[in-house]
Amino acid sequence: MTSTSNEPLYIKVNAEDNVAIIVNAGGLPAGTVFPCGLTLIEHVPQGHKVALKDLAQNEEIIRYGEVIGYAIQSIPKGSWIEESLVVMPTAPELDDLLLGNKVPPVLPPLEGYTFEGFRNENGTVATKNLLGISTSVQCVVGVLDYAVKKIKEELLPLYPNVDDVVALKHNYGCGVAINAPEAVVPIRTLRNLAIHPNFGGEVLIVGLGCEKLLPEQVIPVPDKANILSLQDHQGFINMVQAIVKMAGERLKRLNERKRVTCPVSDLVVGLQCGGSDAFSGVTANPAVGYAADLLVRAGATAMFSEVTEVRDAIHLLTPRVVNEEVGKALIREMKYYDRYLDLGKVDRSSNTAPGNKKGGLANIVEKALGSIAKSGSSPIAEVLSPGERPTEKGLIYAATPASDFICGTLQLASGIHVQVFTTGRGTPYGLAMAPVIKVSTRTALTEHWHDLIDVNAGTIATGEATIEEVGWEIFRLILDVASGRKKPWADQWGLHNDLCLFNPAPVT
Repeated sequence: MTSTSNEPLYIKVNAEDNVAIIVNAGGLPAGTVFPCGLTLIEHVPQGHKVALKDLAQNEEIIRYGEVIGYAIQSIPKGSWIEESLVVMPTAPELDDLLLGNKVPPVLPPLEGYTFEGFRNENGTVATKNLLGISTSVQCVVGVLDYAVKKIKEELLPLYPNVDDVVALKHNYGCGVAINAPEAVVPIRTLRNLAIHPNFGGEVLIVGLGCEKLLPEQVIPVPDKANILSLQDHQGFINMVQAIVKMAGERLKRLNERKRVTCPVSDLVVGLQCGGSDAFSGVTANPAVGYAADLLVRAGATAMFSEVTEVRDAIHLLTPRVVNEEVGKALIREMKYYDRYLDLGKVDRSSNTAPGNKKGGLANIVEKALGSIAKSGSSPIAEVLSPGERPTEKGLIYAATPASDFICGTLQLASGIHVQVFTTGRGTPYGLAMAPVIKVSTRTALTEHWHDLIDVNAGTIATGEATIEEVGWEIFRLILDVASGRKKPWADQWGLHNDLCLFNPAPVT
């Protein structure tokens, strides 16, 4: 049922919840009376929690049917539960979790859906037709930027079937402990980025000539015809001309590619959130989760990530793994990141940003419970370490930091063709290598950023649409974007963030 704009509304997610979040834009003032009789005793901002009952000191605060914290003092019914009033609980013990004991049933197949993609010689499919030029070391970036600008201005217009030229720039390659065990992460990431399906197999690596990470290490099958070392060329102009010449040869071949009809099972779709708020777990993320289930039902791969944003909800994920091996892999990635954070003398609570709190999220526990809604209800078929490529289809957990830019880079290395990105606070984030569909948690954000948000999930909060309806909208938009029929706003404006490697190894 559609609400009127002045009707006071709150959302209670689970019957066990003793808090709810305020729906109305701008929040609601003290004295507001809800149809159920609840009366606010103070102003409560939009998205923030109101106590549905009197809470005693140290009493559990429950949202999503889970404990998100404990009351630091007595909190009367109708009060604003501001984040400073909430004591965060400890994270679930990883060694006590049950594995695969509640594997969800496989949902009915979804047939008859296709998209138009570029079929590669190795059988993979692309959603963009791009010339990718990778680097083996940060030293060459200035020269490559100059060359790419020249290529885009002088060559790209001659090849109308090629969408863009993308430089895979990063801050790795030298001054690093290249043989350290953890160096496998950035090196694997760079190798897998270079063979992304959207590059059509046309690998080109620009190196310097004296770096620790040799260009041959960035290519799965080394071929000197695909490598250019700047120190082999006399002067800047010759360097640029050599890059332009090699690019021209590849643009000719890429220009011959045509879109063909492909089954949805060829798609890998990344799921991520950034600038989350209290609505994320009740509007955008559940709708994306429903779309993820539709993708899995159609045979595709849906990939969710962000370790610190699932860590406190891990006990809800381990029962969904398809077998014990996958469950142990999921726990392995949680333990790895616990140790990683401990080395820096912090814990998962460092994740929660000021904007998250301003949007109503009290702590990382509440944030994580909303974040995992992106995973839908399908069984978890596989777990990937950072930068690995999947070997299974279905719902995949790809371990990454929660940083938008690092997560995006690692999901690209894992082969995503499209990313669906939910946001409550708003971000102009985008990726050059794959289109990013932006889903807003609130109607107010969609209206405020009308030319940056692609899907408004805020209608779920006001009763104008259901999770299922918005989920179908996202699913259909994924297929349109993958087919090149529609461009998300980030691609229309050319808003593309730099790649950002995850390097847990020492810098020397």
